[in-house]
Amino acid sequence: MIRTRIAPSPTGYLHLGTARTALFNYLWAKKNQGKFILRIEDTDRQRSKKEFENDILSGLKWLGLKWDEGPDIGGSFKPYRQSERKDIYRKYLQKLLDEGKAFFCYHTVEEIQQEREGQKLAGQPQIHLCSHKSSPPANPTSAGIIRFNNPGGIIEFNDLIRGKVQFDTSLLGDFALAKGLNEPLYNFSVVIDDWLMEIDYIIRGEDHLSNTPKQILIQQALEISQPNYAHIPLIFSSDKSKLSKRHGAVSILEYRQLGYLPQAIVNFLALLGWHSQEEKEIFNLEELIQEFSLERIQKSGAIFNLEKLDYLNHFYIQKLSEQEYWSYCRPYLESVYPVRFNQNKDFFRRASLLFRERIKKFSEIGGLISFLVELPDYSAELLIWKKSSKEEAKKILSLVIEELKRLDDFSGKEVRILLEKIAQQYNVGMVFWPIRVALSGQKSSPPPEEIAAVLGKEESIRRMEWGVEKLNNIG
Repeated sequence: MIRTRIAPSPTGYLHLGTARTALFNYLWAKKNQGKFILRIEDTDRQRSKKEFENDILSGLKWLGLKWDEGPDIGGSFKPYRQSERKDIYRKYLQKLLDEGKAFFCYHTVEEIQQEREGQKLAGQPQIHLCSHKSSPPANPTSAGIIRFNNPGGIIEFNDLIRGKVQFDTSLLGDFALAKGLNEPLYNFSVVIDDWLMEIDYIIRGEDHLSNTPKQILIQQALEISQPNYAHIPLIFSSDKSKLSKRHGAVSILEYRQLGYLPQAIVNFLALLGWHSQEEKEIFNLEELIQEFSLERIQKSGAIFNLEKLDYLNHFYIQKLSEQEYWSYCRPYLESVYPVRFNQNKDFFRRASLLFRERIKKFSEIGGLISFLVELPDYSAELLIWKKSSKEEAKKILSLVIEELKRLDDFSGKEVRILLEKIAQQYNVGMVFWPIRVALSGQKSSPPPEEIAAVLGKEESIRRMEWGVEKLNNIG
C-alpha cells in the first residue's frame, strides 16, 4: 500500500505551495488506494504557534484533503505531532552516538562563524568539519550540539520527476542532527518519522532537494530503507519572480474569505505544475484522483495566474444551485449592508442573483450591487446615447415612465416587452441606453429590464424621473 504524507511546520499559515504539495500527495495515495498522512513538524518551539496549526488543519479540511491516520479521538484522527515523539528521536540519536556515527560538537557559535568567514575568503565551501569529534575538549565551552559523522562520498538517487540526481556529500560537512538529545532538528526527525510511519513516497517542493542527501546519509547510517523521492517545481509569480503575498502567497483560508470555492482552488492547484493527458482544465477531486500521475508533473516552475483562478471560480459558481449561490453571497452582503440587509433580505437575494453569471468571487458582490442599493451620482451627459440628443433622451425617458406607470405586471419579462415595443418606433440604442443609465448610473450594467425587476416599479420610475430632471438642468 502506497503511503504519502504532508508535513507542514506550524510556523506560518497554509499557503498555496504547501496546499499544492498536500494535494499531490493526497492524489497519489488515493489513486493507488493508499494512505495520506498528516504530520505537524513542531519541533521549533519558538516559532511554532497553535494559530498556525489550526489554520493548516482548517485549510486542508476546507479543501477536502482528509488525512487517513493519526491518534484516534473518538472516530476521527488528530495529526501526528513531532513534539509528542521526542522519546522516539532520543532513542535513535543515542543509537548513532553509541555507534560513533554521530557526536557532540562543542564549538561555539562564534568559532563556527569565524570558520565560515575564513572559508568564504578562501573560496571554499562553508561547511563545518569538527576537529574534536573523536576526542572532545576537557572543558567544553558550550553545551554542544549533535552532529552527523559524515563519511563523505557520492550519493545518487532517482528522483521520480527529475531523473538521476547526484551529490558529493563531502560538501555537506558534519551537519547538525540535534541541539541535544531532546531537541532534534528537521533532517533527523523527518527521517525517523518517515521510516516509522512507512512513508514510501515523499512528494515535496524542489526547495527540499538539498536536504535529500543529508537524509539519505542518515538512512544509511541507521540501516533503514530509502523512500521514493519526487521534488515538484516551485510556484512563481507571473513575472517569474518568487511568489510574494502581492502575487498570491497568502493563506488558503484568505482565498475562502475572498469568496473562492474549494473546488476551484483544488482544480487550480492541480494545474500548477501538472497537466492531464487530454490537456483538459476542469476537474473535480474524484476526476483528479483518476487522472493524476507523477509522470505528468513538469520540471520547470509553475506560474501563478490569478486570471485562471478567477475563470475556474466563475465556472464553479455557475454550477451552484440558486440556493447554494445565495448562501455564499449572503454573509458578504450582510457584512457590507447590515442594517438594510435585515430590513429587506429578499431585495438583496434578487440583487445578488442579477450578477450570478458575471461574478468571479463572492467578495465582489457587495460592490457589484451597490448601485441597486443606492443610485450613484452621474453626469447628465451619460444619459445621451452617442447617436442621439438631449431632447431625444428626455423624450424616451418620459415616454417609458408613462408606460411603466400603466404596467400592472412589473416583471423583467413585461418590462422587456414594453421597451422592445418602444424601440420598434425609434432605435434600440436610443431606448435602452438612457433607461439603463437612469436605472444604474453606470455606463455598463445588466440589462435595464433585469435592473427594474429588482428595484421594483416605484424605485425604477423615481430613478428615471431623476434622469429627466438631470437632462433639464443641462445648460
